[in-house]
Amino acid sequence: MSGLASGERLATGVVGPEDEARPRRYRPEIQGLRALALTLVVVYHVWLGRVSGGVDVFFVVAGFLLTGQLTRAVEGRGIDFRPLWGRMITRLFPAALTVLFAVMVATVVWLPQNRWLQTIREIGAAALYVENWQLATDSIDYYAQNNVASVVQRFWSLSIQGQLYLAWPLLFGALAFLVHRAGRRLRPALLAVLLAVLTASLAYSVWLTAVNQPLAYFHTLTRVWEFALGGVLALVPVSLPRRVRVALGWAGVVALVLCGLVIPVGGSFPGYLALWPTLSAVAVILAGNTGDRMGVDRFLVSRPLRYLGDLSYSLYLWHWPVLVFFLVVHDRATVGPRAGAVIIVVSLALAALTHHLIEEPVRRSRLGVARWAPYRLAALTLASVLLVLFSWHTLVLRANDFSGIAQGDPDHPGALARAPGFEYSGIPDASLLPPMVALSNDWAGIDERDCALAPGTRALRVCTSETRTTPAKRIAVVGDSHIGQYVAALAPIAERHDWQLVIITRGGCPYSTASELAPGDLDCLEWNDDATAEILRLRPDAVFTLATRDVRVGRTEWTPPGFVERWRELDRAGITVLAVRDNPRFGHSPPECVLRDGAESDRCAVPRGDILAADPPYDNIPDIPSNVSFLDFSDYFCTSLTCPPTIGNVLVYMDDNHVTATFMTTLAPVVEDAILDATGW
Repeated sequence: MSGLASGERLATGVVGPEDEARPRRYRPEIQGLRALALTLVVVYHVWLGRVSGGVDVFFVVAGFLLTGQLTRAVEGRGIDFRPLWGRMITRLFPAALTVLFAVMVATVVWLPQNRWLQTIREIGAAALYVENWQLATDSIDYYAQNNVASVVQRFWSLSIQGQLYLAWPLLFGALAFLVHRAGRRLRPALLAVLLAVLTASLAYSVWLTAVNQPLAYFHTLTRVWEFALGGVLALVPVSLPRRVRVALGWAGVVALVLCGLVIPVGGSFPGYLALWPTLSAVAVILAGNTGDRMGVDRFLVSRPLRYLGDLSYSLYLWHWPVLVFFLVVHDRATVGPRAGAVIIVVSLALAALTHHLIEEPVRRSRLGVARWAPYRLAALTLASVLLVLFSWHTLVLRANDFSGIAQGDPDHPGALARAPGFEYSGIPDASLLPPMVALSNDWAGIDERDCALAPGTRALRVCTSETRTTPAKRIAVVGDSHIGQYVAALAPIAERHDWQLVIITRGGCPYSTASELAPGDLDCLEWNDDATAEILRLRPDAVFTLATRDVRVGRTEWTPPGFVERWRELDRAGITVLAVRDNPRFGHSPPECVLRDGAESDRCAVPRGDILAADPPYDNIPDIPSNVSFLDFSDYFCTSLTCPPTIGNVLVYMDDNHVTATFMTTLAPVVEDAILDATGW
């Protein structure tokens, strides 16, 4: 891609046979700009754990270079799409798919099994150039937001560039056809369209960043304006005095270096803040080759920086997997100066090998000019990656076939191992369930066929369990994912007693009159109001919801006033509330700790007193409405001293705070007794 791929001529490329005869004006300072942007990306990722804005520079450079190429083509004999995309394939696929193959091997060797399925899914998305959409989907899926940073996450920007590399030539070809038919001048029409694209995309980026920043970060349409900005720059001739260009060049470089330090790039991008790195790139491109000994281009065209520019594509591909695998293998969250230097050196070595042994030989071969050879290469290599992924996925699932645990399994009593007087009737040290590789999918199951939007609401999904007859009782499970976990325990109880479950849950939005996790979240407030209206319409026999929050180290467990206010609303309607004390939350991943140190390791457990208050916080609230009964299952999650990661040969947690459906299933008899005692049913 123009923003990263190193094998590309920087002023023009082969877009059709007619273009071969045209002189090429090499822009070495752009190669240096690309190297600088990549250096910032790597340094910020490795040592600072921040986003630098360097990727935005790649988008501007890509738009600038590709627009120049395509404009020259449509002004000549037109775009020859076959060699254009063929060249892109020979530049991009060999290095990218080499890295993906290496990542697959390294994943099996070093990555915990509970991260395999996520990695398989994202490698497939990266190979198909849709990784940004995979991450965008995960960003709005609460139940995927606990996915850790994957080893191929940085393919998101390459995916956007790949999508635009398909769309941009088609856009230019269509415009050239229409302009020719209308007898209009081409460049003004191209400029008008690119300005319209820039304006619309920037406005959408600003809006979506304010509404849903994680989605905006990975969305293709919030980044198109950066591509279009580079395109406008390629179409508008600008002539500036040398002194102005010298000042522009230095201003652009300094601003780019400071971008990630000065503004919160990671939490506020793209939006209008992305104008900082993109305009920095524009300043450097406008400065051009000043020929002045004080110009920044003397630094940008230096041999080391130009060589780093040649390696930029491969280095971008390699540095993130190397960093992630290092952190996993050494059980670290960050790296220090020495370790970071090792990561960068290893990444540079791999990038150099990939560049010289794979990128350059393929680029210099006849693949790029042979008629269909690049496409055969793409089909063969891509099919190989996808076939290996499919086989790996199938083997993993077959080897770890798990469809849930049977209640009363003597080898895996789970929560019942904490019951008074418990004695094993099976194998005390049986293998843990669920299998680590199936852990990420071990959510309480809800059949989507039983779900629908509540009447008159925008986003209130109501899921209703089936019953054989008219239900004896109806229980509404209302709140966030932590109450939704209990569906795995409630489902067998409901089936046994012929109760109906009405499930009204939204991740990150506990049942309250306030937005507890994100103050000011109007969507959560609206959802809670709609949930209350639906409960009052349905009039269930009981509402099953959370009683506490912040059950974690360094926080004080409490019962928010907003919880109590909702209970009062239900009390006025005569509806019983079953309020459940929340489960512990950890500062680390208990399953990964078990994989690394073993289930009995002291490092994997947390002292009970550091998480749970000695007395439940709701005991100290004097005006609890009379319709509320509290259910506290803390003794089944924790011993008197610690909260362990495994109980009764069952993994309690699937990540740092969500309980596995398997463990919740083993808790069902305890939950059943508690409900019957509280309600007298």
